[in-house]
Amino acid sequence: MFKDEADFKKVVDGLNIDTKPNPAHREALRQRMLSMSIGSFTTRITIMKGPVPKLAAAVIIISVVIGVHYFTKPQVIDESVQPVIREGVQVAPIDIKLPRAMFVGTPQPTRVSNLENPLGRPRDPFLAPVGTKNVALGKPVSSSDPEPIIGEIKLITDGDKEAADGSYVELGPFLQHITIDLEAVYEIYAIVVWHYHKQARVYYDVVVQVADDPDFTKNVRTVFNNDIDNSAGLGVGQHKHYVETNEGKLIDAKGMRARYVRLYSKGNSSDDLNHYIEVEVYGKPVGQ
Repeated sequence: MFKDEADFKKVVDGLNIDTKPNPAHREALRQRMLSMSIGSFTTRITIMKGPVPKLAAAVIIISVVIGVHYFTKPQVIDESVQPVIREGVQVAPIDIKLPRAMFVGTPQPTRVSNLENPLGRPRDPFLAPVGTKNVALGKPVSSSDPEPIIGEIKLITDGDKEAADGSYVELGPFLQHITIDLEAVYEIYAIVVWHYHKQARVYYDVVVQVADDPDFTKNVRTVFNNDIDNSAGLGVGQHKHYVETNEGKLIDAKGMRARYVRLYSKGNSSDDLNHYIEVEVYGKPVGQ
């Protein structure tokens, strides 16, 4: 199994059992296992009244540690209290208040191509420079459908993310868009959109753009596009379709500077209509 203690140490050093990159956690776990090296054993494990060789015992301990790592809840570090430095900038998780979940699990609508797999766990915290906040709250919104079927356009930035009746706006069929005026230029780090999460739906041709003017003719940049066949006429997208949940869809805007944010959609897996519950834009004023 192992030739000697050096061979055992080599195997331990090569272990990679984390489900996501986390150097600090991986190093701590590795050191814990190394602390159980062969030379530290003072007793023997007995199975069926017979001694087990040290190296075999070490293998058993590694298995136990790995099992504990995967089947126990890891410690959650509150990075908002202890900001970290990345590339010379203090960053911390942005504070996203989630609405109530309306269904358990993530049902997968059938016959939807290019559909991402459900994560199966809560979304990872999104890190952004300290002081980043939702700069879309209460900001004016316009729409390609001036007379929504249900609700008012202002609901999109009113802070209510629940899926109850009276909390969403329903726009007409086919390609529609809404535009948020942030009323100033911001460095935008994340955009989170809740279309409709009362049911597990997929919205088609979701395209998110930012620009310097309300007509989207100056410095237009696309930050998300899952229109895989260019049916919206905004270019072929490389992102995947996704199922709506109470977490909303978080889009990394990578600090782009813009005043206006526009979101497109073209019906959904249940009907041809377009819905919005809330859109949040997380950013900081330019210069801060």
